[in-house]
Amino acid sequence: MTDAYMKLLELSQAGFFCSQILLIIGLEAQGKENLDLIRAMSGLNGGIGFCGKTCGALTGGACLIGLYAGKGAAEEMEDCNLNEMIKTLVEWFEQEVTSQYGGIECNTILENNPQNRMARCPQLVLNTLAKIGEILAANGYTLSERIA
Repeated sequence: MTDAYMKLLELSQAGFFCSQILLIIGLEAQGKENLDLIRAMSGLNGGIGFCGKTCGALTGGACLIGLYAGKGAAEEMEDCNLNEMIKTLVEWFEQEVTSQYGGIECNTILENNPQNRMARCPQLVLNTLAKIGEILAANGYTLSERIA
C-alpha cells in the first residue's frame, strides 16, 4: 500500500470524506492546516450534503485546484488558467468515472449502497489526486507549493 493510500484510510477512519481528504492532503503538502476550510468542505460530503449528487472527489478536486491557483486576497490574481484546469479535471472525471460506474453522482457510483463506499471511494480519490497533480504540474504548480 502506498503512503497516500494509508493517509487516505487514516483520514477516512477519522470520519473525513472525499472532498475533505483531498483538501487535507493538499494543505499538508503545503505545510498548512486550515480547520475552517476542512469544516466548510463537509458541505460537499456524500454528494453535496449527503444528497447523493456530484461526487465529493470531483467537487473537492476542483476546490483543491482552486487552493493552488485561485484568488485568496484582494491583491492576488487568480491564475488565468484556473477554469481550464478545473475543466480538464471535470472532463477526465466524467470520462473515467462514467465509464466505470455509469455517472458522476455519489448515488450512482455507490449504486445507492453506502456499503460500497470503502470498496470504491479510496481508489477514486487517489486517482483524482493523481490527476490533479498532473494538471497542476502542467500549469507550473506542485502539490507541495503554491507558486504566486
